[in-house]
Amino acid sequence: MDQKYWVPALERADLILKAISRQTGVLKMTDLCEETGINKSSMFSLLRTMETLGWVVKDAGERYVLGAGISYYNTVYNDSLKQNMNLVERFLAESAQSVGAVGETFQLSVLDRDEIIYLAKQEGQSLVRLESSPGMRFPAHATAMGKMMLALLPEGELQRRYSGKSLSAVTSHTLTDWAEFTAALADIRRTGYAVDREEIIQGISCVAAPVLDAAGKAVAAVSTSMLQHAFTAKQEAAIREVTLLAGKLSLS
Repeated sequence: MDQKYWVPALERADLILKAISRQTGVLKMTDLCEETGINKSSMFSLLRTMETLGWVVKDAGERYVLGAGISYYNTVYNDSLKQNMNLVERFLAESAQSVGAVGETFQLSVLDRDEIIYLAKQEGQSLVRLESSPGMRFPAHATAMGKMMLALLPEGELQRRYSGKSLSAVTSHTLTDWAEFTAALADIRRTGYAVDREEIIQGISCVAAPVLDAAGKAVAAVSTSMLQHAFTAKQEAAIREVTLLAGKLSLS
């Protein structure tokens, strides 16, 4: 990470939380100073702030444990994992029909800052096997699923994620001009689906549609990918099936 964006206070808070989690109910302030290398003055201020936020709690013996504030984040994180697992199960159940209709591979992903993370894949009949295993990350701006989810972000949020308006070229087809890219996102919002024509992998094209929650927010995207010559013949069916699948998985 670029050091000019590094926040030392957050790094120190992270060191403290990790030390307490390893020896919960054992360490006092002086112990935490020894464990982390943080001086007493900074440690005092950090602990007082973290106590106020509910991140840590001091017991009668002045030893620290993690507080309810951290528990809340853990609960939210676990809920998010459960939702993703539920979505993966539904995707695997529903996408088999889509794969049968198009004969190509279907994928599911979520957006993480300026990248997509693959959650699941249902292989098609094609002899070409795509490198899109669960857990893999790709630049969002160069993928159909990424562009689909970026297109549905509030304008301010898109600007925040790409504050420098810099888009790296993954292939010679990747959109790197900011004005051209935002115009493409406007088109995606209008049509309700996104297309990647050899932008992430040379020779491979992809079409994606959004998975929406009950409030209409894009929480994931589904896509189907295939060789470019196959996409030319199957584009209409691919758009239809990926849109139908996204609708089945959406809650809105």
